[in-house]
Amino acid sequence: MTPDLTKPRCAWPGQDPLYVAYHDEEWGVPEYDGKTLYAKLVLDGFQAGLAWITILRKREAFRAAFHDFDPEIVARYTDADVERLLADAGIVRSRAKILAAIGGAQAYLAMEDKGEDFSTFIWSFVGGAPIQNHFTREQMPVATPESEALSKALKQRGFKFVGPVIVYAFMQAVGMVNDHTPDCFRHAELGGIQTR
Repeated sequence: MTPDLTKPRCAWPGQDPLYVAYHDEEWGVPEYDGKTLYAKLVLDGFQAGLAWITILRKREAFRAAFHDFDPEIVARYTDADVERLLADAGIVRSRAKILAAIGGAQAYLAMEDKGEDFSTFIWSFVGGAPIQNHFTREQMPVATPESEALSKALKQRGFKFVGPVIVYAFMQAVGMVNDHTPDCFRHAELGGIQTR
């Protein structure tokens, strides 16, 4: 379905239909599924140094290459898998980021083994419900005390490419914060979401 480009929305997706659809349907919607959160964190790690639209355009190729980001499978990747991924032109071919995705799957499973639910852990940094912000585009932070705390906790558990700026972009995307600008039609739509 073609998005209605006349609606008032955040400025960042511009007129790109894929970007606009992502903004309108996914960005800022609270996500509580642990495996989906892990997948989004991996993709945000791959974004480091790149524009999100680059990753968005390659997202289906990433899903195919990484077995739909199933932590059980990714955690067992071998050197042969790393080489396979480095040869895949459909994804971002960075050895460090590929190894970070594998290490992240292993960290995810280690948390699970200790009885630590990934979703509960992630959402604990915002008290379990989205923070409702009212930032204009000019006021939008790149990191917050919450993203710094979550970044530190993720690093302690073995995750990589999870600096405070990447983590804040992740928090915005998975709806931990409602950072649609107040003049965007999605701000009010997502403003009423408080709990699971």
